[in-house]
Amino acid sequence: MSPEEIKSRVGSGLLSFPVTHFTEELGLNLESYRRHVEWLSGFEAAALFAAGGTGEFFSLSPDEVGQVTRAAKEASGDVPIIAGCGYGTSLAVETARIVEAAGADGMLLLPHYLMEAPQEGIFAHVKAVCDSTGLGVILYNRANSVANADTVARLAEVCPNLIGFKDGTGKVDLVRHVTARLGDRLCYIGGMPTHELFAEGFNGVGVTTYSSAVFNFVPELAQRFYRALRAGDRATMEEILHRFFFPFAALRDRKAGYPVSIIKAGVDLVGYTPGPVRPPLVDLAPDEREALRGLIEAAQG
Repeated sequence: MSPEEIKSRVGSGLLSFPVTHFTEELGLNLESYRRHVEWLSGFEAAALFAAGGTGEFFSLSPDEVGQVTRAAKEASGDVPIIAGCGYGTSLAVETARIVEAAGADGMLLLPHYLMEAPQEGIFAHVKAVCDSTGLGVILYNRANSVANADTVARLAEVCPNLIGFKDGTGKVDLVRHVTARLGDRLCYIGGMPTHELFAEGFNGVGVTTYSSAVFNFVPELAQRFYRALRAGDRATMEEILHRFFFPFAALRDRKAGYPVSIIKAGVDLVGYTPGPVRPPLVDLAPDEREALRGLIEAAQG
């Protein structure tokens, strides 16, 4: 897909990040992963992100990112696949070329590794990655890589394949500055952990879509919430928030790293055998899995 085509598609509906499936020995389990992606592709996602944050990008080698991207493309049918990319500039450029060769329809540029950086450094890093690929690139503002509105505008001017801005900072003022400055030049994606908790507020500043992690295991519920958001149906949103998302978030917040671990546990509980998380993450404790099982059963009831 061209950058403009993937931009249009991304902005058209709900997005999600399939978890990456591992064997008990922590190798890739691509057969299981394909089954899961094929299932998710039947629930009208606008696009799926392969090897993103929820997909444990930080635990994958560039070659594994390519394998996961290719497997997702094989299983997703007509649903576009946006591949994860990140780390330092050289490694990010290498990964960008790998996922483009693997058939990705677009790319999500996650934060660079470890160090905080000034705006000029962030600009140079993002531009180098955009220049290395013909794919449409989405910039993920999060953690140690937070571009301000001036930097995003400069990048949009010199990188025609920069097609999206994803926020994981929760800084509404920064996001509003970006959306006001760039208008329809980019698509705007919510990327806070369990973004459903933030979706109504961010919708008001121009972030009209988001990536839903729980789509991994309760896709019908995720789409029901998204449709209510688009329709301004606050009663339905509040019912789902109280019944599922608020208690889910309380369980998720018990331990660092659980925003990924709890999603993988949910996928396992609905029968798609994703295997364990890789270190440095840890899996949910047995009692936490049972609490999550109860939430899933209530959501599906």
